[in-house]
Amino acid sequence: MVEREIEDHGNSVGILPYHPERQISTLVRELRVPPLFAAGEHVLLEAPVGLIDDRCPEENARREAIEEVGLRLHALEFIGATYSCTSLTTEEIHLYLAIYRLPDRAEAGGGAEGEHENIRVVEIPLAELAARADRAEITDLKTLTLILALRARHPELFHR
Repeated sequence: MVEREIEDHGNSVGILPYHPERQISTLVRELRVPPLFAAGEHVLLEAPVGLIDDRCPEENARREAIEEVGLRLHALEFIGATYSCTSLTTEEIHLYLAIYRLPDRAEAGGGAEGEHENIRVVEIPLAELAARADRAEITDLKTLTLILALRARHPELFHR
């Protein structure tokens, strides 16, 4: 007999919003205590992410985009659903790419009121994201996965 511990807090969504004409993506910087504890890296550059509630993953992705980065997203391009860490958690993260345009900016973002997320919204050129991925500077797995998926599916966005 072997004893194992698992974490079961539900499933989540991760979204990489990008503006194809401006060739930028909107991400967040947020304090994450586990990376701070493990490596002293306290603020990560991340794609917006959130837990799935009673609604479908797509509705949750749209809600998280409004809350975290202030963008009203329409069409979502499904990348896949994958376990975030198979040795520890039951969490399955549903990953999406999403085009946005300037009129889709609906709010300031920064996180849901009352959740004390202290999120900073960041726009980054896609070419810079690709370079950071190539230099192994993207330390968040979902964000790296989404950047590589965008690059594989839409390589024309990374050339000026």
